[in-house]
Amino acid sequence: MEQPIRIAIVGWGNVGRGVYEAIQKNPDTRLVGILTRDPARTITDVRARRCNINPSSIRDAASWREVEILKMAVSPDVAILCTGSATDLPEQGPKFAQCFNTIDSFDTHADIPNYLAQMDSAAKSYNHLAVCCAGWDPGTFSIERIMALSFIPEGKPYTFWGPGVSQGHSDAIRRVPGVKDGIQYTLPINAALEQVRAGTNPDLTTRQKHSRDCYVTLEPGADPEKVRTAIVTMPKYFEDYDTRVTIETPEQITERKRAMPHGGFVMVSGETGKGNKALIEYKNQWASNPEATGSILVACARANYRMRQDGRTGAITMADIPPVMYHPLERAEVIKNLM
Repeated sequence: MEQPIRIAIVGWGNVGRGVYEAIQKNPDTRLVGILTRDPARTITDVRARRCNINPSSIRDAASWREVEILKMAVSPDVAILCTGSATDLPEQGPKFAQCFNTIDSFDTHADIPNYLAQMDSAAKSYNHLAVCCAGWDPGTFSIERIMALSFIPEGKPYTFWGPGVSQGHSDAIRRVPGVKDGIQYTLPINAALEQVRAGTNPDLTTRQKHSRDCYVTLEPGADPEKVRTAIVTMPKYFEDYDTRVTIETPEQITERKRAMPHGGFVMVSGETGKGNKALIEYKNQWASNPEATGSILVACARANYRMRQDGRTGAITMADIPPVMYHPLERAEVIKNLM
């Protein structure tokens, strides 16, 4: 590729910084701009990181005028949206798809069809391409579920997450009134996982597969019991799980955030032919969940750029992208070296 893919980051939180680190590992990409709610803090941070970006290319994401200024000044090929699924992306995703080709990591599984439809309408209306719901679940795990169930068509799928930090769920608890900061750990229940590996094809409820541990520090005067209740009853996030909420000091939460591992398993169990047992198991293990997500989003930016060059518009998912589009090498080299 003669010129690097020009990337703008929207949101300078854990995932945004993970995207920045991934760009450093991919010579065919270049960071050209950042949109953030707090430009002053972000400028200080990028200077500390010795990030090669002009401070004038760090603009206020809350101002559409600032967004337009960034677009005209640096002309990004792709904007990677690194904001939360709970409240940010449902509003911001369609809006930014009007202005840029986008990548996002929207991860509220139950709402994906509706979100994708909104993004498709916005992106097509403005001749853009949006890769939605990217990351490792939804994302790489989604692809594995699709493939495994294609190879074992009567198989039974299981997905186990963790043990590790869920960014979407951590963001959700930080939005609860009274919570100053927080982090959430998803834990697979080992007894359920081993049942699947044994080929018993169990029927497992959501509660039987995972539990969730939430650690929060509170705003002054917040009622701990109200916070606990708000978290454990939160639809789509915690109400279907055994969820534990622990109140900690700000220092304890900060220490927990120093390491943000995550991972999990996709498994499909079933039979082939005349009753021969079959099990496909796919495992992810990441020492840094934000950097894992960032790495996948940058690969999606490359695929977005290539597919947009071919004229594709609208909203797609990682499952809609040919695998060779993700890799830095051209198709012929990928097939020669990796097939």
